[in-house]
Amino acid sequence: MTGASTTMRAAVAALGIALLTIASGARADEQADRLAHWQDIATLLFGDRALQNGDAVIALDAPGRADDAALVPMTISVKGGAAVKGVYLVIDENPAPVAAHFVFGPAADPSAIKLRVRVNAYTNVHAVAEMQDGRLLETTRFVKASGGCSAPMDMSEQEAMKGMGEMRLKLAGEVTPGKPAEAALMVRHPNFNGMQMNQVSRLYTPARYIQSLTVTDGAVKVFDLEADISLAANPVIGFRFIPQAEGPLKVAVTDSDKGHWEKSFPVPAPSN
Repeated sequence: MTGASTTMRAAVAALGIALLTIASGARADEQADRLAHWQDIATLLFGDRALQNGDAVIALDAPGRADDAALVPMTISVKGGAAVKGVYLVIDENPAPVAAHFVFGPAADPSAIKLRVRVNAYTNVHAVAEMQDGRLLETTRFVKASGGCSAPMDMSEQEAMKGMGEMRLKLAGEVTPGKPAEAALMVRHPNFNGMQMNQVSRLYTPARYIQSLTVTDGAVKVFDLEADISLAANPVIGFRFIPQAEGPLKVAVTDSDKGHWEKSFPVPAPSN
């Protein structure tokens, strides 16, 4: 009996090793497929320009497993005052992978950008910094989420579109010209992406989403944002900037249906 038990344990162990080997091979295939997919995306975006490991310069904070695939928080940080021209956020497995492309102006402080995105499937997410000297520096995070692009909103289309284009801006602490400040911009917009089904009519809601957003401080550019269907509904964008003496902060938003909205926000002077 002991001999039979030993033989059975050995067989189970051998089977476990075999299954682990198969699983390891499957994971290796998945990783190879993900790498090949990213290389295709990178070629379309950047041509034959080389991408270098950018972990020393750019960081991407993203949840390993998202609580809500339609509202996945992402933070892109540029370290040490590096001379960066702009950053790309690419969600490899989304139908339109380029979620956001920020181009910074003279009034930008690119040390931190926060936004929320939709994630459609388990995916690598890349943040790519385009430096002033032309280098492309990348960092990667893997996010487990699914169905974020097709997730219906918890309200009717008419309700979702009420107040479209309304904006609010929150500033953190005092704002002093020449010293970095932090802001959060909220824009009312459903960002319909064409993949969401109306739960009553069973028809897909036509796409209508923010395509561009520009922030200036007085006449000085903070950043331009090019967006696509991956941006979450009613986006909240956190950013840092270098306040100019003249102000105010001006925001201009354009969507895919040629909707256009602008608003100016006074920047309070520091208290004495």
